[in-house]
Amino acid sequence: MIETATHDGRGIAAVSGKKVFVAGALPGETVEFIRRKSRRNFDEAELLQVIEASEDRIEAKCEAFGRCGGCSLQHVSDDYQRSIKAQTLKDNLERIGKVEPGVWLQPMTGPIWGYRRRARLAVKDVPAKGRVLVGFREKHAPFITDMHRCEVLAPPVDSLIDALSEMIAALSIRARLPQIEVAIAENGIALVFRVLDPPSDADRAHLIAFGVLHELRIYLQPGGLDSLELIQPETCEESLHYTLPEFDLRVDFEPIDFVQVNSEINQRMVHFAVEQLNVGPDNRVLDLFCGIGNFSLPLARRAGTVLGVEGEKSLVERAGENARKNGLDNAEFRVADLSKIDGSEAWLRAGWDRVLLDPARSGAAELVARMPLIRPERIVYVSCHPGTLARDAGILVHEHGYQLESAGIIDMFPHTAHVESIAVFTRKQVSL
Repeated sequence: MIETATHDGRGIAAVSGKKVFVAGALPGETVEFIRRKSRRNFDEAELLQVIEASEDRIEAKCEAFGRCGGCSLQHVSDDYQRSIKAQTLKDNLERIGKVEPGVWLQPMTGPIWGYRRRARLAVKDVPAKGRVLVGFREKHAPFITDMHRCEVLAPPVDSLIDALSEMIAALSIRARLPQIEVAIAENGIALVFRVLDPPSDADRAHLIAFGVLHELRIYLQPGGLDSLELIQPETCEESLHYTLPEFDLRVDFEPIDFVQVNSEINQRMVHFAVEQLNVGPDNRVLDLFCGIGNFSLPLARRAGTVLGVEGEKSLVERAGENARKNGLDNAEFRVADLSKIDGSEAWLRAGWDRVLLDPARSGAAELVARMPLIRPERIVYVSCHPGTLARDAGILVHEHGYQLESAGIIDMFPHTAHVESIAVFTRKQVSL
């Protein structure tokens, strides 16, 4: 009998006094499983059969579900998924941060299928199967899932898995091509093939023909980020881009740049962040972890001044170009390693009354520690890890005089265990 469950869709059973985590099992179910990993305090298991199903269980849409490690929650409804994620955020804020928001926000929702415009597909030539596998890693093993389509990838890439497999199988370097980066823009689709050996002329011809047939931009990446080579078409007059119509913005990006994977959710998230920062011509906004300007540019449409700070030089350059192309002369960008700031940086003390934080999974501990130097009136924190958000929220509230005004989940990755969220902080007014 499954007693409880984790946020990533693993049911928890107690067997002979030891916890067993069963992927895909739901609370209240009676199941058959096989142990895959044994650890000191718990075991991990694979679900073999549901003997008595929960009322919350539904039929998964994807044929590869249960084997593929990309999705873990297709067996429950989207409402149930969101309730799990909302509870995870609530538990983390209470347990780690010892905080509770004044208002719990309704989940930010959007499309649940065909939404993913950025992905990294693994590639492996497997002679025993007689084919090249293209897809995501398996759930219980470091192998690539034998799959034929992906229900969460945006079209037309969702149905190109088999075509990619067949094309790569014809290459002389099929065993030396470990991954494909997928980037889907509003004006085109790019595939970046990571190659460990130089492709032959015949290989290039195969790749180019594939790009022509499916109307794709084809890139080779033999080395680091600066080694990209466009081979189909020969030249592109227009950069890949997405738009933020509410702010009359076009955001250009390169196929390996970070962009939010869910276009519709991103538009709603940007709208909410700008609205909650409540910016006007007199406000000065600091956008930390700014990337290519996803938040900086729309903020600059409303605020007096915006400074975006990011650790990756190429992204900062792209953000500056995007500002210029959109006619924004009140947005500036600079390179800084935000994990190593020490408080001596002059830009920290330049008088910012609004702060936007959008860090990686590790959170923004170093910046939160310096928040008394900035003293913004409002902070919007966009998070991809509820644990680090909770940690940072606790510091802001208990040590730096802020209150957690509101918080809620962003359903950026339906059917997966990723918990994205957003929180709004305001500085407490001191009574004299």
